[in-house]
Amino acid sequence: MLQVCLNGGHGPGDSAAVPMSPDAMAEAAAAAVAAGADDVHVHPKTPCGSDTLSPRVLADTLAAIRAAVDVPVGVTTGVRSEPDPVRRLARVRAWTVLPDHACVNWHEPGAEALAGALLGRGVAVEACLRSGTDGPARFLRSSLAPRVLRVHAEVTDPSPATAGATARALLAALSRSPHARPVLLHGSGATAWPLLHLARQLGLAARIGLEDTLLLPDGSPARSNAQLVSAALSAPISA
Repeated sequence: MLQVCLNGGHGPGDSAAVPMSPDAMAEAAAAAVAAGADDVHVHPKTPCGSDTLSPRVLADTLAAIRAAVDVPVGVTTGVRSEPDPVRRLARVRAWTVLPDHACVNWHEPGAEALAGALLGRGVAVEACLRSGTDGPARFLRSSLAPRVLRVHAEVTDPSPATAGATARALLAALSRSPHARPVLLHGSGATAWPLLHLARQLGLAARIGLEDTLLLPDGSPARSNAQLVSAALSAPISA
């Protein structure tokens, strides 16, 4: 499975290709799915370009993307969208249109309650477990672990030389869970491509998109999320 991550914390100042409005996100998602993406991850944005959990913005974003694609669409619930865990939980409970899945950063305050609220509303949970945090350990102790859709093994090691070893250590830690869940492995910046290749070698789900990298494998700027997806699917799987 290849997920496309359309925008994340990037904006027009980083690349003109980053989609910010619901219509732009829908256009980007449609092109990425046509290029071979199986799943969409998106950060709904305010008119000022900030991440948001606003029910109205979420509804507009999901409506636009779902009119353009017929694959699952998921959203962020990270602290950048709403720093206060109580308000974040209230926002999620106020959603009038629901995503297919939502990513919960397990190292952030209130993660367990947030995941429980999402599951209670019928929203699948992607458990984002970042290397270098207590998220993996907290997740392994969680009663919700067997109920998540998948685990995002997110490697925060910025060095391409060592990120592979960090990824393998994270995966080894997760393998100790008695509740095996599908794993999506990814990095960002300089490690986005090396870890995508590692995920493919290991037979894991992967993701690519302008949230994780603005560059193609040869170092040239990506013109679109679809171009990144095409490059990911055309790259050979090296041993």
